[in-house]
Amino acid sequence: MKLYNSMGPNPHVVRMYIKELGLDIPLEEVDLMGAKNRESDFLKINAMGQLPALEMDDGKILSEITVICEYLDAITKNKTLIGDTAEEQAETRMWVRRVDLNICEPMANGFRFGAGLGLFKDRMITLPEASEGLQNIAQFHLKWLDSQLEGQDYIVGDRFSLADILLFCFLTFGATVGQSVPAELKNITAWQSRIADRPSASA
Repeated sequence: MKLYNSMGPNPHVVRMYIKELGLDIPLEEVDLMGAKNRESDFLKINAMGQLPALEMDDGKILSEITVICEYLDAITKNKTLIGDTAEEQAETRMWVRRVDLNICEPMANGFRFGAGLGLFKDRMITLPEASEGLQNIAQFHLKWLDSQLEGQDYIVGDRFSLADILLFCFLTFGATVGQSVPAELKNITAWQSRIADRPSASA
């Protein structure tokens, strides 16, 4: 296998997941800032022009970070960050969806349509007028999540999971683009500190 890698929160999610599973997957760097992911050579690998992308052993390509992580989870013996039972897997996927749709996506598009507009305006449809509102949506749901984390170590109760990795990587990115976690969200900040202490966090 091989992971086409770049800067940004999405590749960080997959790299962190790989490290948590104890896998050794080589990386091939793609110059995102130089828009190499939008050139024909990479579009043959991933027609969406997005990173990361996983080349499997048979040469097929997987993209979309939750799909890649779930595939790696499924082929790794004696280790799972999704869940051991159907109930645990459903619970993890519920939280992954909540985190992704309500926090990660509005945070990322808030950046793309705002501070990152110069980079993205010629690569995708952008809505500059929506940037502030999207960032506010992410912050609103972060505040809600802070209340849900009361008294528990991880997003899915006592289980470290894909939901934690996804949110951690996006909040790490958010802090670099003017979308930090407010200090008053004590449960989120304590959770962030716990996740940051994991060796995989620096992947």
